[in-house]
Amino acid sequence: MKNPNPAKVAVVDELKEKFADTDGMILTEYRGLDVAAMAELRHALRQAGGEYKIYKNTLVRLAARDAGLEIEDLLVGPTALAFVGERPDGSDGDVAAVAKAIREFAKSNQLLVVKGGVLGDKPLDSDEIKALAELPSREILLAQLAGAFQAPMASFARLLSAVPRHFAYALNALIEKRGGPDAVAETPAETPAEGEPRSDQSEPDTTAAAPTAAAPTDDGDATGDASTAATAAAPTAAAAAESDDASNPTEASADADAGQAGESGEASQEKEA
Repeated sequence: MKNPNPAKVAVVDELKEKFADTDGMILTEYRGLDVAAMAELRHALRQAGGEYKIYKNTLVRLAARDAGLEIEDLLVGPTALAFVGERPDGSDGDVAAVAKAIREFAKSNQLLVVKGGVLGDKPLDSDEIKALAELPSREILLAQLAGAFQAPMASFARLLSAVPRHFAYALNALIEKRGGPDAVAETPAETPAEGEPRSDQSEPDTTAAAPTAAAPTDDGDATGDASTAATAAAPTAAAAAESDDASNPTEASADADAGQAGESGEASQEKEA
């Protein structure tokens, strides 16, 4: 192009800059819209983070060609471009929010026609723009994403808090099953098997039963020990005799009969005399 118009060059440079800075762009046909309708549409798009601009198709085609965007087939008839930019509060705009604003405006202004658009460097047709309008806004998507990340952490935290609680429940149930804390504390010892000695049963002390003979230290001690032994043996002999008498009742009866017979004879002899 010889001697290009500086104004047109500036517009092409402006378009190329907007193509580079925007996340998305929606192309519409505005034929038949009056000034009031256009102002209303621009206001709605500005609140959603969009900017509505009208350029000549030839200049848009040149800028899109330099930027590598394939939108030349959409540049037919009166065309306006809705760029995704910043909201009035300075936050980033959203392609879905801009698409929603255009859809809501088109419900009451059917002269506005959506041709297509661009998301990043990918061209979109009108059906894909309508699908974008059905998506939740960026804020809602971020909130859902945060909730998706938070849910596993919350579940894990609940699981950690439930472990000691369930352990306490199980421990209380075990204590109640065994009859309370006192019963658990005083658990009886295990019963030994048949034939095994009990742990608490002491073996008989054989040393206590065996007589202990003290070694004599001198003659006096030996005499005292002998007397003591004799004295201790006397009751034992008497007990043995009684035991023999008790064990032989027949002999004791015979002796008694003999005694009675002797007494009777002596009495008869005295009578005869």
